[in-house]
Amino acid sequence: MIKRFKPTSYLLLICLIVFFGCNKTETTNLDDETITPSSPNILFILADDMGKDATNGFSEGNLKPNMPNIDNFTNSGITFSNCWVYSTCSPTRASILTGKYGYRTGVKWANDELNNSETILQKYIKQQTNDSYSTAVIGKWHLSGNGLNQMNPETFGMDYYAGLVGGGVQSYYQWPLLNNDQQTTETDYITEKFTDLSIDWIDSQDKPWFLWLAYTAPHTPFHAPPAEMHSQGNLPDYVDGMEPLPYYLAAIEAMDFQIGRLLDNIPENERNNTIIIFVGDNGTPNQVAQLPYSSTTAKGSLYQGGINTPLIVSGANVGRFGVTDDNLITSTDLFATIAELSGITVPSINDSKSFKSLLSATNTHRNFQYSEKDDGTTESWVLSNGQFKLFTDSNGNQEMYDLDIDPYESNNLLDGVLNSSQQESKEALESELIQIRN
Repeated sequence: MIKRFKPTSYLLLICLIVFFGCNKTETTNLDDETITPSSPNILFILADDMGKDATNGFSEGNLKPNMPNIDNFTNSGITFSNCWVYSTCSPTRASILTGKYGYRTGVKWANDELNNSETILQKYIKQQTNDSYSTAVIGKWHLSGNGLNQMNPETFGMDYYAGLVGGGVQSYYQWPLLNNDQQTTETDYITEKFTDLSIDWIDSQDKPWFLWLAYTAPHTPFHAPPAEMHSQGNLPDYVDGMEPLPYYLAAIEAMDFQIGRLLDNIPENERNNTIIIFVGDNGTPNQVAQLPYSSTTAKGSLYQGGINTPLIVSGANVGRFGVTDDNLITSTDLFATIAELSGITVPSINDSKSFKSLLSATNTHRNFQYSEKDDGTTESWVLSNGQFKLFTDSNGNQEMYDLDIDPYESNNLLDGVLNSSQQESKEALESELIQIRN
């Protein structure tokens, strides 16, 4: 006998079809893989001029900011202690966006311009995931010169851009905002405004999202943030000649305050499915560099104080908690890592190697790390195997340090005679440098 559905059964079936057909978290094909409701949101936070000496959890520096939200990233995730970036803003940003070393893109110093023929990370993710991710860049861009040409970064391929196109502001309370291809003079505190824009953008998304949030803080000018955002006391308006460190720390605390506000405005289920990557784009400004760094070994230099910055990863897909990992990481590696987090099988691309596996297990990532700069006077390169670090410039000058026993580079081994082990390491570094730059 054939069993027939009752009318109520038909009604139930139709309701189920409508429900699952309209659910905004439905799966979407991604070549041989699938974007599912568990595909993580990716929140990438880039702090401007924040070195290890201004970050809790590192031995460098004596005075640290009060930053409970960033501290929580550290306690609930992984701190990568050997992350190398570039010594100024623009090349670090370009290296992350393209997965390429600066000499390949031409972006090797502040204000260098990224060619719009480059496939940036946001465009790559959209192409490779069949547009399964929404992408945005909010905040400081600094890859189109001084930003006076009114260009819109959206031409590079992200869905949405709003922020500061140039490299800096004269005032955190009066600055040029580009949004929807319109530039206006903004009077809201810049760190708070970038957060407002981020909250609004995240709230409007109906699929997995990748937000690149580039705060201008704690970049100069030194200033007094709104009092409720920091714990540095009653700071008068900053003028030259004052002690700048409290103002610098206050800017970090204000950024942390706004990060907390951003997180509080993400629904809990969405927040639980978000991976957070926090990194400094270069070392601390020389005016506020703390021991063991100095004004000549911080921002703008290829010494550790200029290029070895905090990198912290926490949230969804992170299975190691409150640990420090000393693997060699370069800023280019963030391209492949973030791409792989979005579901793309790309262990390496260009000069980028994904460290996604390190989020859940201990492993070895790189044998060498590389950085460079060309400040218009001399082009220089540095390479390390984790122990030895070799400097070379276009004039043939070299320096070499043993970071195991001399982590702050006070004893140039090339001032003396290398022993056989040191000489062998130097030759291996020189050989690797040739491979990298060819």
